[in-house]
Amino acid sequence: MGAADATAWFDFEGLAPAKLGGGVRDVVEPATGQVLCTVGIANAADVAVATAAAAAAQASWVAVPPRDKAEVFRRAAALFQQQFDALALFAARETGGILAKGQHEIREAALICNLAAGMPLQSQGHVLPSAVGRTSLARRVPHGVVGVISPFNFPMILTIRAVAPALAAGNAVVIKPDSRTPVTGGLMIARVFAEAGLPAGLLHVLPGDAEAGEALVTDPLVPMIAFTGSPAVGRRIGELAGRHLKKVSLELGGANSLIILDDADLDVAASNAAWGAYFHQGQICMAANRILVHASMAAELTKRLVAKATHLPVGNGATGQVALGPLIDAKQRDRVHALVQDSVAAGAKLEAGGRFDGLFYQPTVLSGVKPGMRVFDEETFGPVANIVTYRSDEEAIALANNNTGSLSCAVISKSLGRAMAVGQQLKCGMVHINDQTVNDDCVNPFGGPGIAGNGSSVGGPADWEEYTQWQWMTLKDQAPTYPF
Repeated sequence: MGAADATAWFDFEGLAPAKLGGGVRDVVEPATGQVLCTVGIANAADVAVATAAAAAAQASWVAVPPRDKAEVFRRAAALFQQQFDALALFAARETGGILAKGQHEIREAALICNLAAGMPLQSQGHVLPSAVGRTSLARRVPHGVVGVISPFNFPMILTIRAVAPALAAGNAVVIKPDSRTPVTGGLMIARVFAEAGLPAGLLHVLPGDAEAGEALVTDPLVPMIAFTGSPAVGRRIGELAGRHLKKVSLELGGANSLIILDDADLDVAASNAAWGAYFHQGQICMAANRILVHASMAAELTKRLVAKATHLPVGNGATGQVALGPLIDAKQRDRVHALVQDSVAAGAKLEAGGRFDGLFYQPTVLSGVKPGMRVFDEETFGPVANIVTYRSDEEAIALANNNTGSLSCAVISKSLGRAMAVGQQLKCGMVHINDQTVNDDCVNPFGGPGIAGNGSSVGGPADWEEYTQWQWMTLKDQAPTYPF
């Protein structure tokens, strides 16, 4: 299927290049260099127009009956299913992912919309104790306009997981997707919701760079920002949001550890380590950055991982014939390569990989990784398995907790009790016992401490906390007379 066929269902009406002030930009397929489409790039003036329109539309959306709101999300979920093949293929091509990864993004988008459909029909507050003759209520009310700034790696999931619940809670939304993945991360979502009957003006998509992002964060009509991306940009957004007294939800990644205890099955452990390190070329906020293995097992685990790394096929993921696709662009490739080279210079041993052809980076294995090396201290965000050895459970826990924030950790052991005892001491947002680090069911709180996301979470029970705020309301039959 050609690019024109894959985009035939998309409608860019209202977001045509001529209507945005930042010029135009080609959306390029990482695997082939082919131009998939051209989109407009927003500037600060475009953001101001969009937020004003969103704020105006949000006032009417709040008054829409709950069942009518819910129906919009059910129709959106159905549309994702009806257009599944075309959307999944485009998502794979735009992100450089394998076809199964694109299919996963669209499948989860449908699920998230169905979950959002239930929100308007849920209880939205509490009746509080109060004096006789007065009713006291605590209710959840929307913020107004929510700004969503999303990344390139899983652009559909990491955008719609904020967009759908924010809309369901009564907000309007302005999306600034990564300019490398503006279709999957924004325009595709807008197209689905428009077809599903979402009222005009409630959802805006503004592909852009730092100018558009900072304008959205500082806009007085946007009281909340939901950001997923790098710690460096997250810090900047946190600073700007704090200066403007805005609520901010950050999900930034961090150093994730997979601990393999000395009673683990090595074949099972190697399978988990390879998946956690290499899925979507390691460009996942939950990727297993550190593979902690007991020193007595390190050589055997390394041998198994090298075998996997040297046999995993790398190429155009959209063909369905490979395990790993390309990195998103040359900047990301060069960063990954620099991390590997710097760590080898610092004493790590290159066991496999460490090479690239264009944007295709070979699955890499580094052994002898220690604190102070870049691949230990920084999130690699590339297909690199970093093997760290330890000699006791206590040392493994200390190594895993040697970070400034961790989103996801995992422990593999034949002893469930021992694995749980280790897992309960890990300082991270999510812990998986007898699994690897890359997990998300969409109904769970998703987040972590420190640079993993400043302690905030999204998803499941966390969505009401994120996308609404408490309002206290009291009611009396008539106003009393006071002494003054």
